[in-house]
Amino acid sequence: MTWTNADMNVMRAHDTSVPRAIALCLLAIGATIAVAPVSAPLLAQVTGPQRSVDVIEVRSGLYMLTGAGGNIAAQIGTAGVILVDAGAAGTSAEVLRALAELTHGSVRYIINTSDDADHTGGNDALSKAGTSILPTGSGNGNGAINAEVLANGGAASVLAFENVLQRMSAASPPIPDDLWPSKVYSGASYPMYLNGEGIQVIHLPDAHSDADSAVFFRRNDVIVTGDVFDTTRFPVIDLARGGTIQGEIDALNRLIDLAIPPFPLPWLEDRTYIIPGHGRLCDRPDLVEYRDMVTIVRDVVDDMKKRGMRLDQVTAADPAKPYRRRYGADSGPWTTNMFIEAIYKSLPANDQRSER
Repeated sequence: MTWTNADMNVMRAHDTSVPRAIALCLLAIGATIAVAPVSAPLLAQVTGPQRSVDVIEVRSGLYMLTGAGGNIAAQIGTAGVILVDAGAAGTSAEVLRALAELTHGSVRYIINTSDDADHTGGNDALSKAGTSILPTGSGNGNGAINAEVLANGGAASVLAFENVLQRMSAASPPIPDDLWPSKVYSGASYPMYLNGEGIQVIHLPDAHSDADSAVFFRRNDVIVTGDVFDTTRFPVIDLARGGTIQGEIDALNRLIDLAIPPFPLPWLEDRTYIIPGHGRLCDRPDLVEYRDMVTIVRDVVDDMKKRGMRLDQVTAADPAKPYRRRYGADSGPWTTNMFIEAIYKSLPANDQRSER
């Protein structure tokens, strides 16, 4: 297989995830480079009048689905389909059509990375379209009833950190209980083994919120981050839901520690791939760059606050100016000024930060 500059232009036009190292090598050399037998992620962009969800094959049997709200990861194997996040409400039919073009298997598990509506809105429809990975009960005995509960009434299980269920069940206005997780975990992580792969669901405390999880597919070497990492904007630090700037940086550092960079042969595809909550497919250098950006803005705001500047003065000084064009917004649900305010308000009275 050969990649030309024309090929690279086509791939970039589709906003695919060709690693920057490959792109830079091609542009610098200006020639055709043979990369066989290693192949890049394939863009299986399925279009048509019925569906707008795009599918990227990250590894064999592991896909990234975009266009349904938050990004969705789908691992496919003999046990069926394991989803990370379920997209926004109203997009489930399109997600199911995309999955149907990839497999005849049933959705068996959904893992939510947070309680955000654009990641959990499809929980009900996608879980009921699937089947439980656990046997369901029959009859009227207590054992059968308990089995039915564990098996989510025959639908695919929905797993999340315990704070997701607590927030969704106490929300006002109420969130329908069909959208709630059917099982939760507490503590640092929740391990499982499905489709021949070790899967680690990892709690990332006090980052985007206090309910964040990342999912690490160990055999495929793919990490799904949820909204802790979002290539389309500054990270959303939801103070009302327990988010903090230090927790965000700690979470990014944790993900960096898990990821393996494309070295010492950066022109090959060997690396950890990272699926963010929104935006394009990434690898470890992208995550490091994002962490550095967040840390720099945090440090500038911290310095201003220590010098006695009020929030309005800090905002007027525009400490995120170098990154506004890439990540900023002046309107919408998450603006640059909201990001600065979240940093300012979540900085501790005494500076207790990790040094990384």
